[in-house]
Amino acid sequence: MPPMTKGRLIVISAPSGAGKGTVISHLLRLQPQLDYSVSATTRKPRAGEVEGESYYFVSRDRFNEMIENDELLEYAQYIGEYYGTPKKRIDECVNSGRDILLEIEVQGARQIMKLVPDALTIFIIPPGMEELERRLRGRGTDCEEKLAARLERARQELEEKNHYSHIVVNDNITEAAEEILKIIRI
Repeated sequence: MPPMTKGRLIVISAPSGAGKGTVISHLLRLQPQLDYSVSATTRKPRAGEVEGESYYFVSRDRFNEMIENDELLEYAQYIGEYYGTPKKRIDECVNSGRDILLEIEVQGARQIMKLVPDALTIFIIPPGMEELERRLRGRGTDCEEKLAARLERARQELEEKNHYSHIVVNDNITEAAEEILKIIRI
């Protein structure tokens, strides 16, 4: 019997407001057998987010324990909160030959690129900064100070896009998801 092929890590990043969550939801409907890694975060849940589906919402103390116990593949701080990828699910999927999708920001993606150089990396960009700002304001979840911080961070993150193996413009959710699906199938 031939040896089992390992699964791939598929990393998708985007600046806040670029629509990565919406595109990924659409992608997972198109490709339901694709596994999805749920990240841990210290931030509070937003309306509609579900524990264990959207994120694992943990205290800072628990997050620090996860770091100390080497339970995270990567982690980073973003706008005052911590985010990280629990290793256990990643290892289970990859070792059983299944691909797994990681929705992570650029700091974490850089860590993954160093740890797993053959990871498939995709960066989603908005059609423009004006649209990005419109989307962030449309959420209605941030005060002006936090919104300004997100926009500045988005500008910095956009400079990272050329470190990814693929760039996808999200000006249409369906088209962006279909383009990512084509990339995954390559």
